[in-house]
Amino acid sequence: MGMKKYEIGTKENRAFLREICMGLLEFGRNFPAPGGSAYYLKEDGKPWTEKNREVYETCRMAHVYAIGEFLGFSGGKELAEKAVGSLMGEMRDKENGGWYAGLDPEGKPLPSKLCYAHAFVILGASSAALVGVDGAEELLREAIQVYDRYFWNEEEGLSCDTWNTEFTVLDDYRGLNANMHTVEAFLAAADVLEDETYRERAGRIIRNVVGWAENNNWRIPEHYTKEWAPELDCNKERPDDPFKPYGATPGHGLEWGRLILQWALSAAPADKEIYIEAAKNLYHRAISDGWNADGAPGVVYTTDWDGKPVVHDRMHWTLAEAINTAAVLYRVTGEERYAKDYADFMEYLDETVLDHENGSWFHQLDRENRLAGTVWPGKPDVYHALQAVLIPYYVPEVSIALAVKRGQEIEKGSAK
Repeated sequence: MGMKKYEIGTKENRAFLREICMGLLEFGRNFPAPGGSAYYLKEDGKPWTEKNREVYETCRMAHVYAIGEFLGFSGGKELAEKAVGSLMGEMRDKENGGWYAGLDPEGKPLPSKLCYAHAFVILGASSAALVGVDGAEELLREAIQVYDRYFWNEEEGLSCDTWNTEFTVLDDYRGLNANMHTVEAFLAAADVLEDETYRERAGRIIRNVVGWAENNNWRIPEHYTKEWAPELDCNKERPDDPFKPYGATPGHGLEWGRLILQWALSAAPADKEIYIEAAKNLYHRAISDGWNADGAPGVVYTTDWDGKPVVHDRMHWTLAEAINTAAVLYRVTGEERYAKDYADFMEYLDETVLDHENGSWFHQLDRENRLAGTVWPGKPDVYHALQAVLIPYYVPEVSIALAVKRGQEIEKGSAK
């Protein structure tokens, strides 16, 4: 295949991504615990039974295998059904409402109610409903009802972050990671339910985030007080926290860029071009700060507020989002620089991040691209990686599960 397999729009690149896609679906197929919740996966895809089973990972697997069913992966719907069964059963808090953060290895619920997890319930249920999983639409409507009641703040146009298990005490922390996945979930729900309320809400979150980013040299402040004042020094003493790292997270700049494009293209606001420009600014800041920042390829996990790397490790999801956003920007703008970046990311994926022996993608590499496991040991799920081999070839204004169901591929061989 040569270099053509890295170039967007070529039949060789399509074949390369198809092969990776089917490999990912095969790798993750052993995720279900007896009750359907998702085991954390080891390097070889075997269940890591000593680790907690998280709600967000269970939802991701429902989403992934619903998409797998549309792609012709054998048993995709059945695997999505197992995950949904867990969300309607062992992971659901029948006493207090909503969903636990997860279950410990003995099946005991983990404390607190997380916005991040509830956003993923909406996403997973949306995709499962599209494939006709029993109870998935009911799950989706319940998830939205719980989210609306406890997490969405209509006055602010943003979501809070963490409640105690009983939904009686709200933590003062506010954060953008949960709001980012809320945008993803709301766009999916809007597409599946044909309810524009959720697309409008996604736009309200996006308008806030674009304002904060623009005022901070396009490095997005991640952490806030309950009054939504940025806390730029949050976790400075624990900079590699997996969910609340210190500083700017270039991978999130990339991810926000793609979600902003999806919203702007689907909602088509009068000022759409402002948001396309914002997505470009976020992308360029993230790549300028994060890609090949220390003499080796890969996107560093975090930088300080001047763009200097803090945590040099490369997480697989940052590459996935670089691939996605470069591809979507190329489709939207036609600018060749994005196609060139995409090819660079593909080459790095093939040569460094793809595990050609055990399958899936290495989840964490150090600054010299050696395997590391301080933040993400093993290969917990296949969500980011699977989306990154699909989004480049499906219409960017439709959430990925619906686009795949409809077969809304960008014309074969077409550059844009």
